[in-house]
Amino acid sequence: MTTGYDLTIEEQLAILMSREVNDWETSACGALSFIPATAMLLGREMRAPNAEIIILGSRDYSPFVTGKDFHFHAQRGQLDLFFISAIEIDQHGNFNLHVIGDRDEPDVLMPGQYGTGMLYYAVPRIVMFRTEHTRRSFVDQVNYVSGAGTSPNGVSRRTREVKVITPMAKLNFNQESRIMELGSVHEGFSVDQVVENTGFNLGIRGEIDTTPQITEEEVHTLRTVVKSHMIDSETYPNEAANLIREP
Repeated sequence: MTTGYDLTIEEQLAILMSREVNDWETSACGALSFIPATAMLLGREMRAPNAEIIILGSRDYSPFVTGKDFHFHAQRGQLDLFFISAIEIDQHGNFNLHVIGDRDEPDVLMPGQYGTGMLYYAVPRIVMFRTEHTRRSFVDQVNYVSGAGTSPNGVSRRTREVKVITPMAKLNFNQESRIMELGSVHEGFSVDQVVENTGFNLGIRGEIDTTPQITEEEVHTLRTVVKSHMIDSETYPNEAANLIREP
């Protein structure tokens, strides 16, 4: 993404994802989630001062005694937005966090998930993200469905909006056609580049928007207020120190 700010991938994604945080909503991420944690804190500083933030496992932003309490919170309808990092994502909105290759004899065995598949059903707004946009990440069909993008008829589901944010583009899941579509392309990239690096049809119809440019205010706030707060509050302090640049 050509912005002139010499952004790291983590900074770029955090800024773009921060725009999804809304005032008076509860936004959350799981453990080992530096990028979405950064995004939520930046979103609160930039545009959503009344947002409630949950960062599972953190000192200041995790009100739960156990992980299952967090899941009960979601099942009661008390989360509005949840961030998911997926290894593979396909055109049907499915994501994979488990295996590459055969399930019983996998080529790659991944860490799996802790209730993320359930959260994909329970939370109204989902933002997935990847730190790369390649055909190995965006596939026609995932090797293993860790979380299903659609539900059988008669199965209750709260999810009404799913987006995917990558270093190249933003994808939107069409709830009617049940297909992932190209929503916008980031500055410095073209539609053709996104298509070339995606392993499925992106449902392009007409002109595709350009993602609004990253602003100097967003970068400055991230590199000063948010970085300092993350270090002081011990919210991914090492990652904040090393992956967020100095102002």
